Amino acid sequence: MIEKKYRLRMTMLGILFVTVFCTSFFFGRYAVDFGQLIADLYGVFRDGVTNVSSSMDLILLPGFISDGLQQATLSSNNGIVILLIRMPRIIMAALVGAALATAGVSYQGMFRNPMVSPDILGASTGAGFGAALSILLGFGYFGIMATAFAFGLTAVILAYVISQLSRLNPTLALVLGGVMISSLFSAGTSFVKLVADTEDQLPAITYWLMGSLSSIKQSDLPFAVIPIIIGILPLFLFRWRINLLTVGEDEAKSIGLNTGRLRLLVIFCATLMTSASVAVSGMIGWVGLVIPHFCRLIFGYDYRRLIPASALMGAAFLILVDNIARTAMTSEIPLGILTSFVGAPVFIYLILTGGEDRDH
Repeated sequence: MIEKKYRLRMTMLGILFVTVFCTSFFFGRYAVDFGQLIADLYGVFRDGVTNVSSSMDLILLPGFISDGLQQATLSSNNGIVILLIRMPRIIMAALVGAALATAGVSYQGMFRNPMVSPDILGASTGAGFGAALSILLGFGYFGIMATAFAFGLTAVILAYVISQLSRLNPTLALVLGGVMISSLFSAGTSFVKLVADTEDQLPAITYWLMGSLSSIKQSDLPFAVIPIIIGILPLFLFRWRINLLTVGEDEAKSIGLNTGRLRLLVIFCATLMTSASVAVSGMIGWVGLVIPHFCRLIFGYDYRRLIPASALMGAAFLILVDNIARTAMTSEIPLGILTSFVGAPVFIYLILTGGEDRDH
């Protein structure tokens, strides 16, 4: 009966995600008619996207109105808005939300600490420094993503090397190393902001660090899809072993589990997903911290259910937040601000109530 109950909850969560994903195509400044949308999608898949491919640069413009759109037909408008603007953004929101939530719940299981978030080892701050440095040096959009990704991985590698050289407990040394590396990269980002041009570079750095998906286009998807899939699949396949890490180091070793190898796998996968997410979306907090707590309230503490549930709920949550970000005001609201507004009160509530699942 218990398994049947959790399967029903997982099914409902899957339906929620699909509903949020599909309805998000209708949110935006440019109204899309459902009937016309179906006809346009049929025509695009029948004839190809050559008629709208010349308008790819429209993705980089703020808003959905431009000279090209004003001169296009309604049918072409729908194709541009749906296929070239909203679809990549919605897919990216789902990927980033799933990646951050999965990384967060995996780190929490590995460290046996519910207060752990995906940036504990410095991946987010390292990626933030890489992006700020790229903007300062005048790199293009792809250069910013690549540099942010590289520095995010570098930060965690440095933290891991420190933990291996330390005489302290490896887990404690890893956390302390992550805090130290994160502090260093935060100081580096502050220095970059100090020397950046206040008219052009500083606003761009500040806005990027607050998190946004406004610049996402089709060509960015492979940059995030590949590392996120590489990171999420092993965690999904070995999620039952993370249960063993939660019982303690000695107990896990006594039943034949190679805890060092498993911890390294979790660190690699979670870092890969976090770095890729921050590289394409900027700093988006609270998703990897709050979503796992919601999932524990609904699905309990079994990581066989908790990891897929966190991925689905994180994806649905960030899509919803992104919908609010691009429709609530005339100018787009950074995602980091919205997730903080939502996450902080919810987390305070969980602290006050204890966040206990009465079924466990």
